[in-house]
Amino acid sequence: MDKEKLLQMYHEMVLIRRVEERGAELYQAGKIGGFMHLYIGQEAVSTGLIAAREPRDRVITAYRDHGVALNCGISANEVMAELLGKITGMSKGKGGSMHMADTSKNMWGGHAIVGGHLPIASGFALGDQYAGNDNVTICMFGDGATNIGYFHEALNLAKTWGLRVLWVCENNQYGMGTTVERASAVTEIRQKAEGYGMKNGQVDGMDVTKVYAAAQEAIKYVRENSQPYLLEIDTYRFRGHSMGDPERYRAQEEVKKWQENDPIGIFRAYLIKKKIATEAALDKIDAKADEETNKAVEFAEASPEPGMEELFKDIYAA
Repeated sequence: MDKEKLLQMYHEMVLIRRVEERGAELYQAGKIGGFMHLYIGQEAVSTGLIAAREPRDRVITAYRDHGVALNCGISANEVMAELLGKITGMSKGKGGSMHMADTSKNMWGGHAIVGGHLPIASGFALGDQYAGNDNVTICMFGDGATNIGYFHEALNLAKTWGLRVLWVCENNQYGMGTTVERASAVTEIRQKAEGYGMKNGQVDGMDVTKVYAAAQEAIKYVRENSQPYLLEIDTYRFRGHSMGDPERYRAQEEVKKWQENDPIGIFRAYLIKKKIATEAALDKIDAKADEETNKAVEFAEASPEPGMEELFKDIYAA
């Protein structure tokens, strides 16, 4: 990676963190409704992953989708406006936190039903196969989704039909409030691919350079071999499962230990050590992300809510 790309990745990680932090504040102030799932601690996963894709490759994910949206090029203004339910959000304020999408950027949405988007990913890849192109579909999901039927059906068909899907399990160690060890007979998630004869791998999700390298290799394999691949990315969410999570299921000592392994801090130290950027240069990027986030909040709060006429738009009718 060249210097420009590395610094862009750093900017995206910091921007995700700032947007999520302000989002939490706005939620607690009653300005954001419904469920909201923060990506704080997992910034290296989507940043490294999406930096490795080509623009023609689709991305589809679960409900922890704000960071993925930003990485795919959806503006902080649109993300914040969607969180606040405003008409200027990318989903016109109708989707909210869990349904961010922009098909023009090949970001095919956050999906609220656990694992429900995995068969859709196989469908995308089947469509590409019929079209005769070698586009890759990147499908992101949590460890909890690997214990349900959608996961097994989607992976089975992807392998049987030779579909170009990169399955990405963001293993943040908990499915809501339940540890992987208590919920899954196979605790090393990547091994679940073995049941389908599918190539797989595992990478440290707190280091964006490692995620990028693993994603590049996996995407290349999927594209060139017309075969699916399961990549398990080990990470950790620093906040609760959602904003309403009292977090009684994990010790604060555990959280603090993982926070010492902050992905932004790791990447910042790497950039300085490799003389790619100075402390001062990175401080400027931090300040830019702060300013971008503040302007996004101002934009969202000043934006109008959807009018009553929007109730009957963008819906299916029998």
